[in-house]
Amino acid sequence: MIRPLYLVSIIFIGISVIIDAQDQQITNTGMTPELRRQALVLDISAKVLEDEHDVIWDQSLQRIAIPGNPVNIRLVGSNLVVAVQFTPFIRRNRGNVLVAHGQIWINDPVRGICYYTSVQSIPMEFNEPIYFFPLGTSEQLNSSIEIMLTVKPYSEIADTEETADNSENVN
Repeated sequence: MIRPLYLVSIIFIGISVIIDAQDQQITNTGMTPELRRQALVLDISAKVLEDEHDVIWDQSLQRIAIPGNPVNIRLVGSNLVVAVQFTPFIRRNRGNVLVAHGQIWINDPVRGICYYTSVQSIPMEFNEPIYFFPLGTSEQLNSSIEIMLTVKPYSEIADTEETADNSENVN
């Protein structure tokens, strides 16, 4: 007998997104030219959707990543914790890959605390959106979590900032 999962009438009262301290804010200060050439920018948008359409929580942020080093995101709800690590890998001949490692802890009223994990290697092109659903999709769930990432070279951001700075100085 399949019983409905009550867990994802998830109450996201007091939800928070915690970004590990190792992640850097996007600024030009403190980055060597070599680090700037390797660096990537991850544009991250995390949403909690109810009934697949109604956005009940939304947050966007940008983080710098060095290929091979993870960017961590943690979503915390009243009966759910989702920890996701995104690690970009740049490969010259075989295409770029984003490795997504998700860990989920759910406090199910019937079964107690349940733990799920997943690891996915996702082909990655710069400036193309990548969607990750840590809870997956299920007709039994009435809420879902959607994380959208776009990865781009840091040099694109730095060039845009320099152009903006120069045009401000001209006026």
